[in-house]
Amino acid sequence: MDEIGLRERKKQRMYQAVSDIAIGLFLEKGFDAVSVAEVAAAAEISKPTLFRYFPTKEDLVLYRFADHEDEAARVAVKGPSPVEALRRHFLDGLERCDPITGLNDHPNVLAFQRLLYGTPSLVPRMYAYLERSEAALAEALGGDLGARLAAGQIIAVQRILGQENWRRIAGGEGVEQVRADAVAAAEEAFARLGAGLPQYA
Repeated sequence: MDEIGLRERKKQRMYQAVSDIAIGLFLEKGFDAVSVAEVAAAAEISKPTLFRYFPTKEDLVLYRFADHEDEAARVAVKGPSPVEALRRHFLDGLERCDPITGLNDHPNVLAFQRLLYGTPSLVPRMYAYLERSEAALAEALGGDLGARLAAGQIIAVQRILGQENWRRIAGGEGVEQVRADAVAAAEEAFARLGAGLPQYA
């Protein structure tokens, strides 16, 4: 059991290290200007080894979101209701300046988000990630059509709130200039979700 745990920790460290090296290169030179071979060389691994960890070049970037993919599903089941649990979680993220909420003006976070949203080949992969997040949430809500419709609305609200915060901060506003509006927007958005999805509120 300990050996399995050790192997898994080593594997996760490898994922993190290679992803960090790749993102550093992408930020320095641009996503399209860096080859997979260059990433492998910088990480001191072979290309086949890199592809065992990351099937595509885009996965090197999106690994940073891997632990968020089923986050909404995990939060929703905590109660007191799915919408309320997710509202509290999003507001807590704003308080912590969690990058996923868009309310973070650290230069490294802004550079990563510019890479993510400014690279055409990464945008559809980001939406695929959102679809998987939506599917996981729908399953947590019961898996029927009503659950899928609710999950689609909830994930869309979180995405739009996060992108609006990021848009303002990327435009030059500071976190404290945006925070009050971000909180008010989140409260309004989740109130509307609760009104429109009473069975989940």
